[in-house]
Amino acid sequence: MRKKTFDFYPGLAKKNRPFTLDDIVCGVDEAGRGPLAGPVFAAAVILDPARPIEGLRDSKKLTEARRDELAPLIREHALAWAIAECSHAEIDTLNILQATMLAMRRAVEQLATVPTIALIDGNRCPQFAPHIRAHAVVEGDDKVHAISAASILAKTARDAALVALHDTYPQYAFDQHKGYSTALHLARLREHGPSPVHRRTFAPVRALLEPDLFGELA
Repeated sequence: MRKKTFDFYPGLAKKNRPFTLDDIVCGVDEAGRGPLAGPVFAAAVILDPARPIEGLRDSKKLTEARRDELAPLIREHALAWAIAECSHAEIDTLNILQATMLAMRRAVEQLATVPTIALIDGNRCPQFAPHIRAHAVVEGDDKVHAISAASILAKTARDAALVALHDTYPQYAFDQHKGYSTALHLARLREHGPSPVHRRTFAPVRALLEPDLFGELA
């Protein structure tokens, strides 16, 4: 019986793939750019061609239960993986884009196996060491399985971090909204004011800290 082949790059035509069979390819993605509180996370994953993982896709298109099933499989079966973050303070200092790029770079630098090319979800790439090429893949978390895997690891790690923050700041219900600007979060933010882990440069938080300024702008 002919052995089934597994395509790790279902959304990339072979003629458009920016790497060769000699490359060590890692996928990179982030989680938590939009929330009003907590760190932004990034993950980098080098998958093992001999140990494919069924069901990898954009973490946002998976249920929480399915992400929680896949995350340990990724850690077990990948050739290498790493998760990194940038704190809320770094986000306020650098801005969210630069903090996200830094978290991605930290994740790649922590890999036990050094890649030769990093495929980045989105349209921007961090700066890596000269021996690591970077290539952006728009909507890559559904086109490249290594990016899908990174998306899942980053998302599950960040969700766990926000649940941990809920233990310290239960009044904000971080365990429910994970820091995103839901109606519940905004209501708790107005009621209690910003916590030490809120991103002070993000408009809804800054509006509470500087009401006179935002009143003039309005």
